[in-house]
Amino acid sequence: MDRAKLNKTLLDHLEAMPNVKFFFKYKLTGADFNKNLAWFERHHKSDPVRGTEIEIPFDFMVGADGAHSSVRYHLMKFVPMTYQQTYIDKLWCQFHVPPTPKGDFRLPPNYLHIWPQDEAMFIALPNLDKTFTSTLFLTRNGFEKLDASGKVVEYFKSKFPGVVPDLITEDELYQQYTNNQHLPLISVKCTPYHYGASVVIVGDAAHAMVPFYGQGMNAGLEDIRVLFEFLDKYPDNREKALKEYSLQRTPDAQTINDLADRNYQEMATDVKNPMYLLRKWIEETLDLYLPAAGWATQYSRVTFSNMRYSEVVKASQRQARVLNGVVGVTMAAIVGSGLWFARRGGGEKVKRSILMSICWAAQRAQRVFNG
Repeated sequence: MDRAKLNKTLLDHLEAMPNVKFFFKYKLTGADFNKNLAWFERHHKSDPVRGTEIEIPFDFMVGADGAHSSVRYHLMKFVPMTYQQTYIDKLWCQFHVPPTPKGDFRLPPNYLHIWPQDEAMFIALPNLDKTFTSTLFLTRNGFEKLDASGKVVEYFKSKFPGVVPDLITEDELYQQYTNNQHLPLISVKCTPYHYGASVVIVGDAAHAMVPFYGQGMNAGLEDIRVLFEFLDKYPDNREKALKEYSLQRTPDAQTINDLADRNYQEMATDVKNPMYLLRKWIEETLDLYLPAAGWATQYSRVTFSNMRYSEVVKASQRQARVLNGVVGVTMAAIVGSGLWFARRGGGEKVKRSILMSICWAAQRAQRVFNG
């Protein structure tokens, strides 16, 4: 989904509502969450009265103002907030991959495409207009060396084969690398997310995360769903609703934050490991052939369900213990069946035997899984 279009759609809907007013180019400079007063400063270069501060009384403030949240900064003055901010040793630079001259996708569209190189990674995500949004993730030192040498095209050809010139021309690659920012990746954890009945923070303001699980915006949208569940549950007691929201949402937000951190290793390194690929193949085969048994990949639970992130991890850990046994049993069965059928030249029989071995191992494992 194109984020700019999503933002415009939301703004159009809000603007059509009679009780909504927009004020752009104002900066929050102070807030008193006991008196419910906030101070804003005009913050537009062309404004002749730039710097003028205005006082705004409010009933309820929602801080959805990003990783460097001003609302969170002022909230810290009123609540003993546990707060952690880290930058990982990676920067990112975005690239645009156009459609083919015939207007088609340059890569199969139903996939996330990854060029894994341990300390670096290039990914390509399909868009509805047949383009791809691509991103280079590289260490800070790696970017500095590329900037100094200028050998961007040579680097891509050696590390990410097929990108140049199949997806991006040499000139376009160099121009986009030079013109597009090389930005840091921040991770923020904090708790609680509220104070009394006056204020709550959501989205990146509460839990900014690195992008390697693709859940940053989704987690922010889920914040709002969960928040409104509690507001609806306690319509006459917002303070209790916000307290319950903080208590439930903190472990979930911090879990997806950790998953996002760890997923870089999986995307950039683990996908090159044959044993990892075998394990993933078995896991996805079980997901495909035994859905009624409750098997599902961690990724599918995170991405395609409303299961709480913290519950996803617990389920995945239980399943992983069983899956490790499945891998061992399956490997033994595959080796044994392969040797037996290979002597008789039965290629198709080998394939069927492998699949039967997986299902047999899964059924045994499922009995263990169910206790």
